[in-house]
Amino acid sequence: MSQAGLYLEDLVVGTFSERTHTVVEDDLTAFASVSGDRNPVHVDEAYAAATAFKGRIAHGMLSGAYISAVLGMDLPGPGAVYLSQTLNFKRPVRIGDTVLTRATVTAIDERRARATLKTECFVARKSVVDGEAVVAVARRPALQAAPAMPAFSTSEVV
Repeated sequence: MSQAGLYLEDLVVGTFSERTHTVVEDDLTAFASVSGDRNPVHVDEAYAAATAFKGRIAHGMLSGAYISAVLGMDLPGPGAVYLSQTLNFKRPVRIGDTVLTRATVTAIDERRARATLKTECFVARKSVVDGEAVVAVARRPALQAAPAMPAFSTSEVV
């Protein structure tokens, strides 16, 4: 791995990385502030209690952000560029839930320098989000030529 993360040549189908994060009140507040999504199902307990969810739920895209963290920091890591992402929201995520996020390499496109990854989020071993991401991955730089050895003649050897 380089400081820029893994190179395309380092990736192998089946390689995966995981991160966990426990959702706290401040996560929903910060996400609402940054995104502008202040839907009361996320920010107003009284409103959310009267919905089918019976309480506040995290923004679906907050789970998407956890996937982004795995891709951008771990696999492939720094230097990877998101090209696309599908997300299927299956269950709500709530304050206090610990979200396990996993990305698994499913395909490598050597010609286009891209990797496809299965992306998943789980709470208590139950799938809450799944999808697929495609990322651009840097190729390993060509090896630089070794420095030339200084020339000397046998007459100089003592």
